[in-house]
Amino acid sequence: MSQTRRSIFVVLLVTLALLLAACGAQTPAAPPATSATTAPAAAEAPAQTPRITIKLAENPWTGSSVNVHVAKLLLEEQLGYTVEVLTVDENAQWAALASGDLSATLEIWPSGHAENVQQYIVDQQLVEDLGPIGVVGKIGWYLPTYMVEQHPEMATYEGFRDAEIAALFSTAETGTAGQFLGGDPSWVQYDEDIIKNLGLNLQVVQSGSEQAVLASLDSAYSRNEPILFYFWTPHSVHAKYDLTPVELPAYTDACYAQADAGGVACAYPEDVLFKAAWAGLKEQAPDAYAMLSNMRYSNEDQIAMIAAVEIDGQEPEDAARTWVEANEAAWRTWLPTGQ
Repeated sequence: MSQTRRSIFVVLLVTLALLLAACGAQTPAAPPATSATTAPAAAEAPAQTPRITIKLAENPWTGSSVNVHVAKLLLEEQLGYTVEVLTVDENAQWAALASGDLSATLEIWPSGHAENVQQYIVDQQLVEDLGPIGVVGKIGWYLPTYMVEQHPEMATYEGFRDAEIAALFSTAETGTAGQFLGGDPSWVQYDEDIIKNLGLNLQVVQSGSEQAVLASLDSAYSRNEPILFYFWTPHSVHAKYDLTPVELPAYTDACYAQADAGGVACAYPEDVLFKAAWAGLKEQAPDAYAMLSNMRYSNEDQIAMIAAVEIDGQEPEDAARTWVEANEAAWRTWLPTGQ
């Protein structure tokens, strides 16, 4: 090979080496950005168990209705539940609570449900006692306060041993005895036994219903006439009229131990009204269970709501709403911690 050709060949080799070195020194291209369609899928959140619908028993009296609507408002608006209100007889509700067809009932009068409590709460444990609602019920004998102002002896049962006093309440049906106006015969009533055992000059006449008792009271009160009748608290009648309970001998367990034998000769017991729930509610809806367990207010609270319905003509849900709006400090304490 000539010197000239050798020089050209060397130059070509050097040039080729430089080109190869330059290519090797280039920074490799960055990989393409991962698109949304090619990104790894995020782990799916576990499906949440649907919340159960809370089914509340509404018994056929106004106190029960306003209780239920207070609870419904709070369960829906504070805890986010769907709530159904089901009208049901106070005796029929026990089997429904046991089966879970009802979630809770909010006003049980224990004096009328000892057998149900024993069967469903104590023995079968299908229903749970949720504790008192805070309202204390009391069946008793009442008369207008204007009668006691005229005859102070009427304030106690002993006054009705006096034939002249008792005769002030007499009717064509009772003759010389004074009339004691009873209610619906299906109610818990021991008045005939009390009258007989205390030697009072009175005779029981059944009115047939709460409405009939109230109609008789309205009529007597409007004319300032005597009336002695079976009734109870809490009730709106105490917001409408000035009534005085007749003092009977104090209640004792021993007195009522003789009830089946006609031996009652004392006052009716106080009823600490309580709530009850389906035994599965605590597990299925623990926050609703906690709120209903904590729910509690006074006779005065309930009477104000009952009066709003029965005297002022409000719907139970409207009376409940008014109470809730005015008593946030009270119901906040019912909610589970953190709500």
